[in-house]
Amino acid sequence: MPIAEDPEPRPSEGGEPGGSDPSGAGGKDPFADLVLDDEFVKGAAVTEQSGRTRMLAAQWKHTPPVDPGGRRSVDDGPAAPKRRFGRKPKLQAVDPWGNPRPPKRRGLEWRTPLFAVLTIAVLVAALNIEGLRNWYQGGSAGSSASHTPVPTVAPETAKPTTAPPKVDADQPTVDHPWAGSPAEGWPNGVDAFVLPDAKATGVFSADQVAAQLQLVKDYLTAANLDPQVIAGGRPEAALALLDRAERDQAAAALATPSKENDPTNWFSRFDPREAVQVGGVVKVQGRIGFEGDGDKGVLVHADFSYVYAVRPGPDAAKRAASPAPSAPSASGGPKPTKPAAPGTQDPAARPVGLVLPAADVAGDTWTTRTVVRRVENFRFYDPARYQVNPKKIAFGEGGGSDSANSACDVYDGFYHPQFAQFDPVQQDTPGSRPTGPATDPYDRSKDLVPSDQCGTVSRN
Repeated sequence: MPIAEDPEPRPSEGGEPGGSDPSGAGGKDPFADLVLDDEFVKGAAVTEQSGRTRMLAAQWKHTPPVDPGGRRSVDDGPAAPKRRFGRKPKLQAVDPWGNPRPPKRRGLEWRTPLFAVLTIAVLVAALNIEGLRNWYQGGSAGSSASHTPVPTVAPETAKPTTAPPKVDADQPTVDHPWAGSPAEGWPNGVDAFVLPDAKATGVFSADQVAAQLQLVKDYLTAANLDPQVIAGGRPEAALALLDRAERDQAAAALATPSKENDPTNWFSRFDPREAVQVGGVVKVQGRIGFEGDGDKGVLVHADFSYVYAVRPGPDAAKRAASPAPSAPSASGGPKPTKPAAPGTQDPAARPVGLVLPAADVAGDTWTTRTVVRRVENFRFYDPARYQVNPKKIAFGEGGGSDSANSACDVYDGFYHPQFAQFDPVQQDTPGSRPTGPATDPYDRSKDLVPSDQCGTVSRN
């Protein structure tokens, strides 16, 4: 049996470990360990062009491209249309995303600054409504919106020789309660209570006299400047400073006011249903002095004028139409009733505040003023000879009080000022007509003379 010859060995396919030459020569395959990764591609010495690049290169070899006249990017948006007559086309603006912006309409660039100015004007007007109203009204002649401020006046150091100078007779309002009054330049409240230098007097040392002067100042403040007392409240702080006899008399007057015992001879009080204080400031002018009184001790003199600015309360018109008169005045000085006629009144002002709540009145609501002058003597007895409390106040002889612009013949423990807006009503009301001479309540050069006549005031 014949034996077949062994076949020729197969050429190696490079599958052996380490690889071999596929040609059969027995050599190692040079691409066996080759890895086609990013590093291999980036390190290639020759880069093959894309098919489009080779096509364009072959086309442009015989027909070169035409230069469009400038480089453009996708962010430039579409090319602007060509213009006739050789004008250069204007490229249309695009937003950051390459979208064309709408064209601006010519002639409307002024709107932005105009809107800004109008916005600022509206904000300013909203913050100052009253100022805008006064500006719009123009501030007519004689109105409180354009009055000339009165120069500042220092507290008195001696009795004045003349009355304060005349000022423009402006109609006072809530915003300008001191318009038309010389008291506009007077000190505010306790600033007018300037105490003299204390010195030893009689049996009292300088320190004791200084304490007595301070006690008088505290009483004047509590009786005439306390907002609660001015609003009709009970003057507890002032009563606590009085000695027993004076305190009992004042408390009886508050409990049952009458012509013989009128609480306004001691305290400044308004009925809040009729008159409400404006601003919380009282204008004050006057002086304090002291002297020895022999074996009785020390006598302190106080002469002050108090000016109260008030607006109508909720019942002001009703009470003006039908006041409640009491018996005639017995003492305490004259009570002039009719306020000074205002000068040129602003027709745009708000004369009547009845339609508004008492706690919500406009700044141009008409107001008025009541002027109270008090001349008071305070005695401090020698506690070694008299049964007194040296830390309390006793009244001395003399003195008195005078109120200007307060209804006559009404003694209920309150001042009753008259308002210019209710004048037509009051002129037809019997029983309160002034009969005495006209006086200037700001004239402090004259002594206070008690009188039973109901007079008028030349200014308030």
